[in-house]
Amino acid sequence: MGQYQMVVETEMDSPLSADAERPISAAQRVYRGIMQDLEHRRIAPGQRLVEIDLAAQFGVGRNAVREAMQQLAARGVVDLSRHRSGAIRKLDLAETLEILEVAEGVTAIMCRAAARGFKEELHGTVLSQAMSDLSDFDATQDPATFSRARRRLYRALLEIGGNRELQRIFPAVGMHIIYSQYQSPLLRQIRLDDYQKISAAVVARDVAAAEQAGSQHVDRVRTVVTGLAQNLVGDL
Repeated sequence: MGQYQMVVETEMDSPLSADAERPISAAQRVYRGIMQDLEHRRIAPGQRLVEIDLAAQFGVGRNAVREAMQQLAARGVVDLSRHRSGAIRKLDLAETLEILEVAEGVTAIMCRAAARGFKEELHGTVLSQAMSDLSDFDATQDPATFSRARRRLYRALLEIGGNRELQRIFPAVGMHIIYSQYQSPLLRQIRLDDYQKISAAVVARDVAAAEQAGSQHVDRVRTVVTGLAQNLVGDL
């Protein structure tokens, strides 16, 4: 397994994978468990994470919990405070827009690189499988199924593009928090539609169209998220 795959599996897939078979440390167990709870909406942005409760939940010592919390904080999932227990990061609109601005840039680069690097004989199957996994969501309507499929698509695009720096940076962009905080069937449908456009442009090796599709995708997400945030403020 190459450096790219190790990084992306650790950051994007393994923390949430139910079928990972590699032995993991106690801290990794807590890390994965919290990420999985976030994905399955058992916890929500702003929710406090009490150290002693997490130790009991995952059957680990408190040192393992602290190590996991530091890892989650480094990834931008958890906010840590000196005098209070950690909490799942909750974004205000300004932070959300900042993340989306970064996401637009790296997504466009990812799609451009994938279109430039795509070779049917090498990448056709992996990209087709990633899109097939997304179609499974239409049958189940399970948010966790959608999240796993989305990660697999991004992993495929990053692999096809082969940009090692992008492979390192992309998983750290805080879109997982945005999608946890802002939930809407419209948002999921936009992503499904846009992923089809991105995939088609990559397969066609149309670099300009792929880059534009990646940028426009994040712009469409921004429009929906901004509306959701404004509606929340209006309901207060």
